[in-house]
Amino acid sequence: MNRGNDKMHLSDEVLELVAERFRCLGEPIRLKILRALEEGEANVGQLVGGLHATQANISKHLKVLVDAGILARRPQGTSAYYSIVDPVVISLCRTVCTDLADKLRSQAEVFGLTVSGTQRPGS
Repeated sequence: MNRGNDKMHLSDEVLELVAERFRCLGEPIRLKILRALEEGEANVGQLVGGLHATQANISKHLKVLVDAGILARRPQGTSAYYSIVDPVVISLCRTVCTDLADKLRSQAEVFGLTVSGTQRPGS
């Protein structure tokens, strides 16, 4: 948690909040929801169809993401639409995916393998 030579001195309470944020992102279905919402807002029905999950499961995970302040919920008639309100989370996910892809490419090279494709994670 260093930025250059500046060490961040965070209290135990703040570190617990940071850990909670990472726990919130620790479920693959939540990451899939975020990926789907990068295209724009969607309602539960649209997410269920696109993610091939049940309405109850998607709704449960949407609530966690809203409660964490990552998503916003906008009621409209009998539906609610969800959108990403914390773009830092998307940036974080892209950083992690890019780093992981680079590490996997390096490991493949050790074994004399090449990885095809030029698309970067999150692109």
